Amino acid sequence: MNGLMLTSEFIPLLGFLFIFLTSRNNEKKIATISFWFSHALGISIAALSIAWGIEGFQSHEFEWFTLYATDNYSFPILFYLDRVGAAYLFCTWAIFSIIVKYCRVYLHRETGFKRFFLTIFGFIFGLNLIIMSGSIDMLFAGWEIVGITSFLLIAFYRHRVQPVRNALRAYSIYRFCDIGLLLGTWMSHMLFHESQHFSELAHLFDNAALPPAGYASLLLLSFLILIAASGKSAQFPFCFWLPRAMEGPTPSSAIFYGALSVHLGVFLLFRTTPIWSYHYLTRFIVFSIGLLTVIIASISEKTQSNIKGQIAYASITQVGFMFMELSLGLETLVLFHFMGNAFLRSYQLLVSPSIVAHLLRVEGSTDTDFYIRNSSRFQFLPASIRNTLPEVLQNTLYVFSLQEGNLELMVRSALWEPLKRIGATINRINPWLKLLSGLGVFALIWVAITMLGVSAHYLAIPMSVLMVLASLSAFSQKHSPFSVWNAITLSSILAGIAVCFLNPGAWFDVLIFASGIIPAWILGIAALAKLLKNENFADSPFAYRAMAETQPKFSLLLFLSFLGLVGFPISPAFLGEDLLLSHASSHAPWFALPITIAFVINGIAAARVFQRLCMGRPTELNVVEEGMR
Repeated sequence: MNGLMLTSEFIPLLGFLFIFLTSRNNEKKIATISFWFSHALGISIAALSIAWGIEGFQSHEFEWFTLYATDNYSFPILFYLDRVGAAYLFCTWAIFSIIVKYCRVYLHRETGFKRFFLTIFGFIFGLNLIIMSGSIDMLFAGWEIVGITSFLLIAFYRHRVQPVRNALRAYSIYRFCDIGLLLGTWMSHMLFHESQHFSELAHLFDNAALPPAGYASLLLLSFLILIAASGKSAQFPFCFWLPRAMEGPTPSSAIFYGALSVHLGVFLLFRTTPIWSYHYLTRFIVFSIGLLTVIIASISEKTQSNIKGQIAYASITQVGFMFMELSLGLETLVLFHFMGNAFLRSYQLLVSPSIVAHLLRVEGSTDTDFYIRNSSRFQFLPASIRNTLPEVLQNTLYVFSLQEGNLELMVRSALWEPLKRIGATINRINPWLKLLSGLGVFALIWVAITMLGVSAHYLAIPMSVLMVLASLSAFSQKHSPFSVWNAITLSSILAGIAVCFLNPGAWFDVLIFASGIIPAWILGIAALAKLLKNENFADSPFAYRAMAETQPKFSLLLFLSFLGLVGFPISPAFLGEDLLLSHASSHAPWFALPITIAFVINGIAAARVFQRLCMGRPTELNVVEEGMR
């Protein structure tokens, strides 16, 4: 069974590698590889299900190896399967195999045919990693993979501005909500120590009289989990991003935001049920989030001008019901609800182009005005509740639904704009003044340590402030991609210095973190130097330059640098981030908040640079210049 779990996890990654090594012009070979690997995944999951059944459908945990371990920290590569994971695995394979077969024809002769299949296989690898993760650290690794593949698929039609903008909007919400998951991971290390495995989590709460932590700590941890779950599943107040994520190809909308990705918040609540269900208050909060989502999404659905937007809000509404059911302890019902909603929304999205085409053909064949009306057998039904309301209230609800509850404006005002204003203020300061100020801070620190005998522990505070300020500077930078890359790297270096102040013995762990950040920074600077050789940003912001079309090799290098800087799970920086947070939990719990904020903001800033430079429509001037080179 252990081997089958590994096989089910790594078959999508093997498919990704085979497709990557295939020429992008060889559609037939790419389609064949996708077909056979999707079927191989189905066979592996079926065999895993049979083996699990032979064991009596008992929860099964498998530790493959330990990636890194010290005296008080370990990162095991841990897999876990139970009834929740089995249900999600089955839906993943069934819908994935349907999408693969559908896209072989749907995307025929599409310029990004290979790119789509690469991204979809990467998504399935990340999704399976989440489903079979045995700890919250492993879950976060898959969470990051699903997030970046979502970003790429929403912006699949990268020649159009709106999909590219909506990709960054969705990715920004993902990253902001990662604050909840990162801090939740940190708190789980701090509260549960060596008992962070999902298989052991429920047993920690067996004795109601002796909870594994204080009520306040569990309440805060529950709140962080709910932030992450609400953002990933587009629940209140983050409902607005999901309809905009439908800008990608219809098959990706079906597998991501209709069927699988939108239910990951529910999966996170499943995995952490013992934590947040321990309080009636947190159960009530989960119920309230679901209820508010149901009300707002069901109203907003009525004024959507496109089928995909309507389906998106319908899916959000059903996930809201799942939140409510989970808060009431109806876990089995939620599993059936999830599977039914996943298959239904996937079907609706896949047939929606055919329905639109059919209605257009019918409209073109009629000589009179064409309207879609209810069948006559429904005419006896009473008027809807909406029509019984006063006209003023009807108009209010209509405007409310058109504006989608003003949730996006509220979230932008609370999260995005304040950080942007602070960063813009920092960027207006003269660079020499900032350099002198930084040198002054370091001089004061040296004096404090050598002459005044101040404990280095307290000197982590100014380092953490400078770290966040550097991240905000990158977040608001509009004129220089180099400045963004340098500010992100500076922020990461300051994070490592702060940890060394907190714990001088952590220097080796800081080196692990730096071994991912520094090479990524060097690679990014080199790629930017090649990409921007003849560009000038002195007087205008860096806009969409479509360099993925004109200079694909250097754009790929910039993308790899972006992944390294944000601590993606292909870089030592991913393990390093976890190590830094572990030291925060051991020596200075307050440090977890600024370092998490800095990591999240850095990810958004780097994504925006990559998006602006590499996506968009290539102009004739770009093409001519590239040809001359």
